[in-house]
Amino acid sequence: MSHPASRVLGMLELLQAYPRLTGADLGQRLGVDERTVRRYAATLIELGLPVVATRGRRGGYRLGPGRKLPPLMLTDDEAFAVLLGLVAAEQLGLDADAPGTAPALAKIGRMVPAGLAERLAGARQSLGLTRERREGEARPAGTTLLTLGAATRARRRVSVTYRSPRGGVSLRELDPYGTVFHGGRWYVVGHDHRRDEIRTFEVDRISAVDVEDGSCDGGSFDGGSFTVPEGFDPVRHVTRARAGGTYAWEVEVLLETDLGQARRRVPTTMAELTESADGVLLRARVQDLDAMALLLAGLGCPFTILRPTELRAAVTAHASRLTALAAREPVPAGGRG
Repeated sequence: MSHPASRVLGMLELLQAYPRLTGADLGQRLGVDERTVRRYAATLIELGLPVVATRGRRGGYRLGPGRKLPPLMLTDDEAFAVLLGLVAAEQLGLDADAPGTAPALAKIGRMVPAGLAERLAGARQSLGLTRERREGEARPAGTTLLTLGAATRARRRVSVTYRSPRGGVSLRELDPYGTVFHGGRWYVVGHDHRRDEIRTFEVDRISAVDVEDGSCDGGSFDGGSFTVPEGFDPVRHVTRARAGGTYAWEVEVLLETDLGQARRRVPTTMAELTESADGVLLRARVQDLDAMALLLAGLGCPFTILRPTELRAAVTAHASRLTALAAREPVPAGGRG
């Protein structure tokens, strides 16, 4: 056969793995001459794949943007990573309402070798997540997330039709600073021109989103642009906003550890963590200082309470309770009654 299918697919796999390869590079990797590489490139183009060839000293072959997704060539480890990511996204609720996760899992699952399928089945069976998706939990439209993400990247204002928790519907002009997945829901954070302040909106309550004077689906953006405030962190803003409410205490504690260790021990829904020159600054809003004392005692690292002073008393009381429990003697058998 003049164009062996395995080598043509091998060339596609190489082009997907590297941003650009010369004809000599491809020929060496495929075990053919450069003339054959040109034939393979022509075959891929005839199949409708966007192979771009450039001449000259810096020339070579690369994949350009196309109208359709080409066949995706994955190694076993890459396929396993994709499948495991899809499983985790589905269980956590990271997937949107578009029915894309299950069909994608089924398609890839039918194509992988038996050994890899067994590895995935074992991983799915043993996979444990501390926060799984609840049945009936609201999910945003995938197109809404894609449009908000594109507008955020292009720094373009959007108009959103938003339904409040009380059922009222309003049209908002929003400069989207970022989208965040937190506590099982998707949020978009940005400057709300109606209130003239930074607000957080639940994405599943957005029924329509339009980019002002443009679109985010590959077209040009002609709407008003904006600048994100320097140092603004959408994740931090959402966690602090969701922790708001009628909480009695504003807590600040300096942890003598690194940010990675702190994040592994402190739930994101409970506190905001910020790296500093002296360690990690923990900020939280809490109703119960005893619960915060319990959390601090279990961190396994030194800490300094910055505020409130009442937290010091709560930690001292917790330490006293532990001391009293440690001093208890075991009751002899039969001595309880």
